[in-house]
Amino acid sequence: MSKTLIIYFSKTGNTKKIAEAIYMAVEGEKVIKPVNELQKNEVAKYSIIFIGFPVYSHSVPFSLEGILKNISPNKKIALFSTHGTLTGSRLSREALEYASVLASKANVLGSFSCRGKVSLQALEVLEKLPEHKAWAEMAASASTHPDESDLEDARSFARWIMTLAAQD
Repeated sequence: MSKTLIIYFSKTGNTKKIAEAIYMAVEGEKVIKPVNELQKNEVAKYSIIFIGFPVYSHSVPFSLEGILKNISPNKKIALFSTHGTLTGSRLSREALEYASVLASKANVLGSFSCRGKVSLQALEVLEKLPEHKAWAEMAASASTHPDESDLEDARSFARWIMTLAAQD
């Protein structure tokens, strides 16, 4: 039986909720941890790794970049993110694409993203900047996410990834 690690970075709790949904859907030996509790070389002990993060400025938070770059060759991973923009938009895809590039030595089985509420402080700052005003208005509509539908989608994603991992 494979050992699964779910690691995440979450500032507002959105990504943590998705990580917990994934954890609940994964069967077998599993561990869930925020990235700041990860021990050096701990990732190497696991067969499958789910890595989650909020999208910051179309990118991956710095705290995860090193982890993604140092994933062992052919290690099975799955990526997940939360963001304030519309799911499927360019803005929601860019960070996952960048994370895949960072983890290019790994075997990326798939990725998942969903909306997450943006902090009121961030919205207030961004609304005042003309170049971010439209984004801030769109992000305000994510205030109820992740919702139960998002959590069920995350659980389905986890089951799908585990099926793919078992086929290799």
